[in-house]
Amino acid sequence: MNKYRDLYLKDINKNLIGKTITVSGWVNRSRDHGNLLFIDLRDSSSLLQCVVDNSSSIFENLSKIKNEDVIKITGEITERTPETVNSNLESGEVELQINSFEHLSHCANALPLEVNSENDYGEEVRLKYRYLDLRREKMQKNIKLRHSVINFVREFMNSEGFMELATPILTAPSPEGARDYLVPSRIHKGSFYALPQAPQQFKQLYIASGIDKYFQIAPCFRDEDSRADRSPGEFYQIDMEMSFATQEDVLDIISRLLFKVFDKFKGKQKFVNNLPFPTFTFKESMEQFGCDKPDLRNPLRLKNVTEFFKGSGLQIFEKLIEKGAIVNCIEASKSHGKPRSFYDNLNKWAIDQGKKGLGYINFENNEAKGPLAKNFNPEKLQEMIDKNNFNKADGLLFICDMPHESYDFGSKVISKAGQELDLIDENKYEFCWIVDYPMYEKDPISGKIDFSHNPFSMPQGGMESLTNSDPLNVLAYQYDIVCNGIELSSGAIRNHRPDIMKKAFEIAGYNEETIKSKFSALFEAFHYGVPPHGGCAPGLDRIIMLLSDNENIREVIAFPFNQRAQDLMMNAPVQIDHKQLKELNIKKT
Repeated sequence: MNKYRDLYLKDINKNLIGKTITVSGWVNRSRDHGNLLFIDLRDSSSLLQCVVDNSSSIFENLSKIKNEDVIKITGEITERTPETVNSNLESGEVELQINSFEHLSHCANALPLEVNSENDYGEEVRLKYRYLDLRREKMQKNIKLRHSVINFVREFMNSEGFMELATPILTAPSPEGARDYLVPSRIHKGSFYALPQAPQQFKQLYIASGIDKYFQIAPCFRDEDSRADRSPGEFYQIDMEMSFATQEDVLDIISRLLFKVFDKFKGKQKFVNNLPFPTFTFKESMEQFGCDKPDLRNPLRLKNVTEFFKGSGLQIFEKLIEKGAIVNCIEASKSHGKPRSFYDNLNKWAIDQGKKGLGYINFENNEAKGPLAKNFNPEKLQEMIDKNNFNKADGLLFICDMPHESYDFGSKVISKAGQELDLIDENKYEFCWIVDYPMYEKDPISGKIDFSHNPFSMPQGGMESLTNSDPLNVLAYQYDIVCNGIELSSGAIRNHRPDIMKKAFEIAGYNEETIKSKFSALFEAFHYGVPPHGGCAPGLDRIIMLLSDNENIREVIAFPFNQRAQDLMMNAPVQIDHKQLKELNIKKT
């Protein structure tokens, strides 16, 4: 029997009327009405109203308690009067008549932030006193949601035959695309371990070890700059790998997992798009959305209309096209009736983004208006409208730039116009897959060929494509899953053959010695019979961020760094004293 409580507060209801029980928790709020003192007691599960009248010998001492004091109360459960019932609480039909209490812990007089309010506090205060911030109702919901999602994921993966296995935290540096966190070795002077950016090599080595299906809720460490959907330092992913798997096998298992997770934990008004999730090639995604992270809730799309600007009479566009530029058009759905100021404001926004402007044509009484319409060859304009089925009730937005810049800015225009036109349904989760990523890309400055996505991926066409094709035309079995414009995961069918691995790295300028140096265990393992395999690793933090309707990932991480990669609560990172540095053979400069 627990000496501090008989029940959690969520389990207290009308069935306990007349019974004497003991409960413990924090003082969420107290209200002194002169002859009656009400105390809202809070534990990790709920709230309970407790009451004592001024005839009680403990009334005076109870009246001195403060918010966030921790107390133990014993008393009788009684029914509330109908007008005082709180339907928002499990215990809302009853209250506890206090007979005795015990102070278990005192709270300081002044709280740096109020736990029982939704007042907005700055990030510095919230992260410095995170243990208080986490007591707040919103944060408690986020932490409990995280726990529930992790449990659900484990049940699903176990039911699909996956084994939950751990991978090392101290390992060797790996070129995953971000900076490593390095840990100096005391025993091996001048040498360093690295915290894993991802368990990539180890999970492939599990497959080489004969493990058929692996997963873990894996911690990953990357020394990256902060963003709203990325926390610097540590993050977690649902890491998985499968033997004898095709791309379709991996997409199927991850699609079903994410659909079930979002369908179970979404809000009542939310909808998840049905399986199978739509699939776009990388090329299709760039041409339609300008990026590989499309938000399918937004109906706006890019249309390449370059051909209609040749001989259009718009000399500025024609000269840029001669230099290799393309023209992308966005049909601004539901813009009918928008005043010219709507388009002028978008043009001003484009200039603020560092662009020369945003071309547009709007229509009034079936007549083309706007700066571009004045000089646009009427026949060319009509041909463009007819061939693309543009609606003359909607305005047209134009981006003329070199291909990469046109796509990049086009994706921003889609997002901006979608918001301005209120086209985005906030009650939807829209998933899609992006597949067929290029295996290689060329550095625009140095001209060097390097891996574009993941060096461990299997090239489509295998050795033949690496040997006989232009590297920039080689596609990889690589895929991303995206939800509402946020990338949740990258994955790939892995290369499992040493000859293909050598050739793939050779094209990117790495010789066999480099492979043996950086990936010795994996390269050697490939010589001893490894099955075809592939995997994926959806980001757990981003999943919780979406499910909890938060725009900042730090809201769903218990103890995150701030934007400058500092732990304000633990005062990390810290300066290390000379003795410790000497043991590690490190000198400050």
